[in-house]
Amino acid sequence: MRHRLIVAVMPLAVMLLAMTMTAPAHAELRLAFVDIQRALNECRAGRQAKTQFRGRVERLQTQLQREQDGVESLKRELEQKGALMQPDQRQNLEDEYTKKLRQFQDDYKNSRDELQQKDNQVTGAIVRDLATVVRQLGEKNGYTMVMEKGTLLWAIPSADITDEVIRAYDAMKVKAGSLGAEEQSGAGRFGSAAEPRSSGPSSAGGGGRSTIAK
Repeated sequence: MRHRLIVAVMPLAVMLLAMTMTAPAHAELRLAFVDIQRALNECRAGRQAKTQFRGRVERLQTQLQREQDGVESLKRELEQKGALMQPDQRQNLEDEYTKKLRQFQDDYKNSRDELQQKDNQVTGAIVRDLATVVRQLGEKNGYTMVMEKGTLLWAIPSADITDEVIRAYDAMKVKAGSLGAEEQSGAGRFGSAAEPRSSGPSSAGGGGRSTIAK
């Protein structure tokens, strides 16, 4: 299962946040689960990240479209007038076309890689924040364990604390990633839900979390 801030760029690895509480052996076993995907999509930080990402994508698309139009214009000129040109003029035009085509291809690849990297960073930061909120709520409410919905075959609806996690995170009004950063610098890492998967450019349709929205 792949977490994406999409309704769709971006399956994710199953995330499980297991928190063992120090409690007497006779203590009541309290279990809950969180839909991390839904929390990621619906929390304030996630919605803001999606909006910002769409703006970034649109700006890059405009730039790349402009470059592509220039390349196609040179190609048409070569096809229509190349045979009538002097050899040196034709060669200059071919060189310019080759240069702009290569530049467009490089910019396209670099833009895609940059978007994917930024997407992974932002989504990973929010997921770590959510994991911190889950731990805090788990400790506060005395849960023995909080699991990720994707790992469950069945659970009663009342065990779903996703809405509570979203409300608690939004109420903090913190910068995305700040809670997870404090957790890592303080009490240390916990739970696989807080660990972003590394993914390269080729993972846009594969594993790894994503905030990209279509």
